[in-house]
Amino acid sequence: MLHPDPDDPNWLHPVPPSSVLAQRLHPLEREIQDRRRLSLQLTDIFEPFLAISAQQPVATHAITVLEGFDRINESLNLATNECQTSVLTVQPGGGRPADALTQALERDRPLTDRGVSIRTLYQHTARHSQGTLAYVDRISGGKVQVRTLEELIERLIIFDETVAFIPASDDRRVALELRHPGLVRYLTKVFEQLWQRAIPLTEEVPYEISPNGITGVQRSIAKLLIEGHVDEAIARRLGMNVRTCRAHIAKIAAALGSGSRAQLGYLIAQSGILEQDKPK
Repeated sequence: MLHPDPDDPNWLHPVPPSSVLAQRLHPLEREIQDRRRLSLQLTDIFEPFLAISAQQPVATHAITVLEGFDRINESLNLATNECQTSVLTVQPGGGRPADALTQALERDRPLTDRGVSIRTLYQHTARHSQGTLAYVDRISGGKVQVRTLEELIERLIIFDETVAFIPASDDRRVALELRHPGLVRYLTKVFEQLWQRAIPLTEEVPYEISPNGITGVQRSIAKLLIEGHVDEAIARRLGMNVRTCRAHIAKIAAALGSGSRAQLGYLIAQSGILEQDKPK
């Protein structure tokens, strides 16, 4: 708080503290006033845009990538808690593991308790899974319907026809949460088409046996063999294990008198057994 002497610059004179404080505060006060004026100007400029945005619905992510089982289950649980009317599910692969059925039961029970309808599609092979049948028996009721098909698309879950979940990797450690209305509407239509073709779990599957003893499921395997699929791929498509698939292939070979895999393909094509699946 010293100031140079105007008559002799080599000397310093004390300055009153109030004067020094005023000198220090003046530029700060001026800056504060300038910024206040700027904030008012910005508010006036943006006010019309804020009014417009307030009338728009809150945007949601159309596609969200979910990585890891914990994140996927967390999102599924959230969608389950928010669900009010319906759940559509496609569960390919035959019988489901016990831990998956336990999680599904814990997730689905609150839905049925509050009146949400559930429609589930399994593959025909799930009819031979005691675990899956026990789950269906525990969860079933007026609001739960289960049907089966021989072959299904990948796993799919749709809540209230507003949010859908599909796998994004073969090991199902990555999933997609879809909230785009167009995408969800399309997947809902796919489900409905499959549902119309499916058979209620309470009804017998109308397998027709050809004169040479080949069943409907064996015709499906024969068709996939002709298309060039290997045993593992056929088993995965039809929701059965590879051992069961190969047992069916052996029965087809025996019925047609085939001695080799190459000959089997030729005999299937010549036998006409696949003609039964063509529309008349």
